[in-house]
Formats: sequence, structure tokens, C-alpha cells
Amino acid sequence: MVSFKKRLVAPCGIFCGACYAFLRDKNKCPGCRSDSKIKPKSCINCRKANCEYLVKSESGFCYECEQFPCAMIKQIDKRYRIKYNTHLINNLLFIKEKGIDNFLLLEQKRRTCNNCGSIISIHRNNCTNCGNKNS
Repeated sequence: MVSFKKRLVAPCGIFCGACYAFLRDKNKCPGCRSDSKIKPKSCINCRKANCEYLVKSESGFCYECEQFPCAMIKQIDKRYRIKYNTHLINNLLFIKEKGIDNFLLLEQKRRTCNNCGSIISIHRNNCTNCGNKNS
């Protein structure tokens, strides 16, 4: 079962706990904030997670940067809005304004299957466990 913890929220506003790479059984990704070397290379080399400005932030989130939203965040936000109906800039603004705990409660409600209680991936339209599509 996925725990809705701060360590599973990427600096860019993605909830790693609902990422297909985190949820899969084989070659499971431990999440963006993990120091593990078993993460996919795309996560290890992520320009957003390794941003020089992010290191200076207290929160560990991109919203704290003076350049927010930078071109990198705008690019991934656009891709996630179009492909996955997930608004990363809005996620970051929500975290900034209402706090990480409230964001995690929202994600838990948004990403938990109403039918079986499994986590619905950001990258899928329905529950991979039972096929239900949350409305």
C-alpha cells in the first residue's frame, strides 16, 4: 500500500506514489527524493531534481525558486496537463499556499480507487487493479 508522505512528492509537484514507475512490480522506482541508485536513469539525471536553485531552497520544491515557473517546469507541466490531466504548477502553488499535508490529503482522495482502494496512477485513466475509472 502506498503511503502518502512528503518524501513521495517530487520537487516539480508530481506525487511519485502515483507514478507508474513507482507502482509497477518489476524495476520499481523508489521515488524522486530517494538516494537509491535503482531509480530509472531519467529520474537520476532529472534536470529539475538536480537544479542548482532547488538545492538552495528550504522547502525542496520548485515553487520557492525566484525563476518559478521556469521553462523546465512549464514544459513538464504542459506535458502532464495534456497527457495526464495533472497540473504540476497548480500542485506546487497548492503546496505553497495550503501546505504539503493538505496536498497529500488531496492526492489520496484523487488517486485512490473508489471501487477497490488501490492507487490509480497519474499515467493511467483507470485503476490497473480493477479497471474502475474514478470520476
